[in-house]
Amino acid sequence: MDKSSQSGEADIYRNTSDIFTNLFNEISKVIVGQKETVEQIIVSILCNGHTLVESNPGLGKTLTISTIAKVMDLTFSRIQCTPDLMPADITGTHIIEESGGHKEFKFEAGPVFANIVLADEINRASPKTQSALLEAMQEKQVTVGNDTFILDKPFFLLATQNPIEMEGTFPLPEAQLDRFLLKVLLDYPSFDEEKEIVRRYTMVDIPEVNRVLKKSSVLELQRLTREVPIAEDIKAYAIRVVMTTRNWKEHLEYGASPRASIGLVLAAKARALIHGRNYVSKEDVDTMAYPILRHRIMLTFESERRGITPDKVVGEIIKRTE
Repeated sequence: MDKSSQSGEADIYRNTSDIFTNLFNEISKVIVGQKETVEQIIVSILCNGHTLVESNPGLGKTLTISTIAKVMDLTFSRIQCTPDLMPADITGTHIIEESGGHKEFKFEAGPVFANIVLADEINRASPKTQSALLEAMQEKQVTVGNDTFILDKPFFLLATQNPIEMEGTFPLPEAQLDRFLLKVLLDYPSFDEEKEIVRRYTMVDIPEVNRVLKKSSVLELQRLTREVPIAEDIKAYAIRVVMTTRNWKEHLEYGASPRASIGLVLAAKARALIHGRNYVSKEDVDTMAYPILRHRIMLTFESERRGITPDKVVGEIIKRTE
């Protein structure tokens, strides 16, 4: 590659850095703090993946994802999952419509037909309803009866679950957990952040955001994410981190699948792009290993009894992997 083409490539990544700076600045007009959470959600969108968010109620999950949809010019819908929610309530159904003296079936689209879908408290939905989301997540399409409907691109599902109220819930099966690219843990804000939240949302004028990206630009950034170069030694390192989870019998019942290796490399590329770099660093891999792996590994009973968390295990694996 000659110097002029290298310079042109560097300019592209500097431009994307400016785009994401504007994006984060606009989001911060509404969302106080949560920079890491917002960044990880955007990483997932760039990777054309999905995110599971675990947090206590009232921490602004709905506001965060609806704000991201607004600044990215994407349609947004919200599904409140309950035990009596039916698959048709998500995907849509055929209804009988009378027209010109005769009746015909017409498809009434459900809330899954949006660019960004929030499935709130997904573990409250029955397994049958949870599985209705599998096809949409994996195939980016919905089948109702004999008809298949392609979802609009990009399609991103953000599901939430409450870690403290487990009564009357249906834990997500491992097969469905593995389909989430990231699992994000959202914690309480600091004192200064909460003070700013109270100030903003007790004023007359509630903060609003403007569109920063067009939908076509989001699709272009998804393409550009996959083009970010990654050195062979960094790629091999990412794969070794994932493979170590399968062999660490001291703490883990089982480890992550090759889907995690794909996800880790892609997420590291997306993080590099967000930070305006035309290469993937070890820091990108280490940072993204936590949200990529924490829901894909199962601790042994003894490890759970001793208070060891998935993040502690991932951190130890990173330290031990060359």
